[in-house]
Parts: sequence; structure tokens; C-alpha cells
Amino acid sequence: MAMKVLIVEDEIMAQKSLIRTLTQNFPDMEIVGTTTSVKGTVRWLDDPMNSVDVIFMDVELSDGECFEIFRQTAVKAKVIMTTAYDSYAIKAFETGSIDYLLKPVDVPALKRAVARCRMSGGQVDVEALLNAIGSNAPKKEYKERYIVRFNDRIVPLLTDNIAYVYSEEKTNWLVTFDGEKYIVDSSLDVIGEDLDPEKFFRISRGCIISMKAIDSIVKQMGSRLKIISRPEASFEMTVSRSRVDDFLKWLER
Repeated sequence: MAMKVLIVEDEIMAQKSLIRTLTQNFPDMEIVGTTTSVKGTVRWLDDPMNSVDVIFMDVELSDGECFEIFRQTAVKAKVIMTTAYDSYAIKAFETGSIDYLLKPVDVPALKRAVARCRMSGGQVDVEALLNAIGSNAPKKEYKERYIVRFNDRIVPLLTDNIAYVYSEEKTNWLVTFDGEKYIVDSSLDVIGEDLDPEKFFRISRGCIISMKAIDSIVKQMGSRLKIISRPEASFEMTVSRSRVDDFLKWLER
């Protein structure tokens, strides 16, 4: 009887490589699905038409860490994690009865992991896994200040003083609560990673706002939200439709 396999991996080359290696070395394995994100994996697992025996799961996915999958749905299959270096995650795997492979995956290690998986009778101890993640995960440090240039001056700008960041005509601007504007070299993608997500939210491709800068929100047609900010923005500050639900959840924290 074929062993059904789901591959959860956001790097397409790594995904294809794992499929090829499994197909070449384990003829009794059937690849029944591939996903690249937490959201997509949860949706796949929640579909009653899908069934799987083993999940190969990368730690870092396109929309977050794979551990969120265990928080959002029941994972009844056996799991083999793949990771490049997450030492704290490896301890969590061991605590949660999960096998793991270090990247780049080599065939002997893969065969050992599959053999252990076949012999294992138990499922993932989700509670132990999530507890281990919480107690061992390193706390991420977010940027406390930016060094910006204004004419011939170099200005250290505390992130707590940033009201919002926006992009306009290929130029990125930091705006303070005093209404001052500074050009910043970093892209909004980089800035978004550097800012504390408890305090800042990327409402669209072109704007990141501080929670303290939100004065009020106006509902518009088509479920769009317009933000009235402090200080007032020189552009229409709206939340992308795809971000509305996450934005409202963020506001309620």
C-alpha cells in the first residue's frame, strides 16, 4: 500500500529536489500534494478530500513559521521537518516526537528518517511541541532607530517617533509624529522586517503605519478601509483589500 506524502516547502527548487529524491528512493511513496505556506497547508489539511500519511515540512514558509500550522489545525500524519540551522526548533522537534532533516538533505539521512518514521507508531505531540517552541524560541530584536540624512546633517531617528513609512515615485519616506519627512534608503520590505509587528502594520505595498498614528478609520465601498492618520498623510492612506482582515485583528490585540 502506497504511503501518501505531502510536501510543505516554499522554495520551489528545494521542493522539486525532494520530490525527485523521494521518487527515486522510495517507490512506495505517492506525492499527493505540495504547499508553500501556512495558510495553504491548513487549507489542504482541512479539506476532507485529502489524506496523508507523512508530511515533509520546512520550518520557514512564505507567510511564517510552520509551527502556526499546528496551532490552526489538527495534524494527524507523521511529520519530518526540514531545517537549515534552527537549533531551538530541533529541540522542539525532539520534544514533540518529530523527526527532522538538516538542509541540504542527503539521501542516507533521508533514508534513516523515513525508516524511523515507518517504525514510529505515534503522532506528533502537539502540546509538547508548542510548549517547547515557546520556551526555547529566541526573542527577535527589532530596530530601535534609523540613521537618516537631512541636507548636511545625520539624524538618529527613534522608531517610536515614526508615524508611518511610505513609498512615492520610487522614493521611500519616514514620517515622524512631528510631521517631519526623511528619505530612507531601505526598501519597505526590509523596513517591514525591522519594525516590531506589534506596533507597526503594512497596510499596503506602499505604506507601513504605526498603531499610534491611527486617528480613525473610514469604511468605503468594496470593503476598503481609509485611515485618517496623525499627522495627516499627503496621500490617500487605504488598507489593501487582501489585508483588511489581518489589519482588523492586529488592531484588536
